[in-house]
Amino acid sequence: MPSFNASLHSKLPKVGQTIFSTMSALAAKENALNLSQGFPDFDGHQDLIDLVYKAMCSGKNQYAPMAGLPALREAIAAKTEALYTGKYDPDTEVTVTAGATQAIFTAIAATVNEGDEVILFTPAYDCYEPAIELVGGKPVYVQLEAPEYRINWEAVKKMINQRTKMIIINSPHNPTGSILSAHDLQQLEKLTEGSNILILSDEVYEHIIFDGYEHQSVARFPKLAERSFVISSFGKTYHTTGWKVGYCLAPAELMKEFRKTHQYNVFSVHTPSQVAYAEFLKREQEFLGLRDFYQEKRDLFVSLLEGSRFELKHTAGSYFQLLGYKKISDEKDVEFAVRLTKEHKVASIPISVFYNQNLDNQVLRFCFAKQNSTLEQAAEILQKV
Repeated sequence: MPSFNASLHSKLPKVGQTIFSTMSALAAKENALNLSQGFPDFDGHQDLIDLVYKAMCSGKNQYAPMAGLPALREAIAAKTEALYTGKYDPDTEVTVTAGATQAIFTAIAATVNEGDEVILFTPAYDCYEPAIELVGGKPVYVQLEAPEYRINWEAVKKMINQRTKMIIINSPHNPTGSILSAHDLQQLEKLTEGSNILILSDEVYEHIIFDGYEHQSVARFPKLAERSFVISSFGKTYHTTGWKVGYCLAPAELMKEFRKTHQYNVFSVHTPSQVAYAEFLKREQEFLGLRDFYQEKRDLFVSLLEGSRFELKHTAGSYFQLLGYKKISDEKDVEFAVRLTKEHKVASIPISVFYNQNLDNQVLRFCFAKQNSTLEQAAEILQKV
């Protein structure tokens, strides 16, 4: 077949295959333990799976309403109010999405215009920047301050100008496992007061938070909530990442714009899964118990790595553990991650890829959403590195 000679100007010239796909593929090729991409190696609750099957068998196989099944939107609104006191109208302020990534893209596409600036914090999850650039916006980067990966709000203040359209926050944070405090949200509230700046709050790990801390959702702060898209994920909560179902909360005026875009890039989301989640959300302990479930895994993984040559960074939330390797090698983190996968058969994610300037602090991210036997096997290997 002759090649197509027309010139194509890429809208994302810097973007190739994501590091997650790259490392997962390498893990599969090398038959390595995959602690790179953020998904469990165990199934969700059998009752939830049975509910999806039951919905399929009972004829729930056609399009759901564009905004999501009413029963699921009502359950989401009820859960949000119970946990965070934030009140959202299920009819006009809750939308079910095809995963959190779609919700993030839709919120950006619906509101960010050519030349608008969007502030994001690095290391940043990799879907924010491309979405901003695709719609003609300009990412503005503020680096989190290591080793705790905290936000310097004075630095943020200096970045805000008349072109600032949105600030993206993420807590619990991927990839670092840090969390935002009530003080952080209060600082954000002060910075945006009296402005038209929007907030996009990525809260997909809202139920995975440790050591007695409470998740500080934007929904807890009325003055922030009135300007915010709050996004979460059923995949992270119920160990069902492959089902790709999430949701967005926003005041009616913002949600109206969100749905204009949502209806044309997705329209609606898998109906049987929505039926199942609506029913399963009644079982509060399934999401309330998630912190203890994952804290046990975090603590196990950390205890198994004590005495190794890796430097263990503190994880306050999410299901990721950062390990520094300066005592082991002076290689760049991408090179070391590849070698660790090939030679030692444990796959991770290098943190430099989450920075806009590929800042390399020689730190790798490991996912501990794994069976205990997987964590034990991985730790045994890492102890010998």
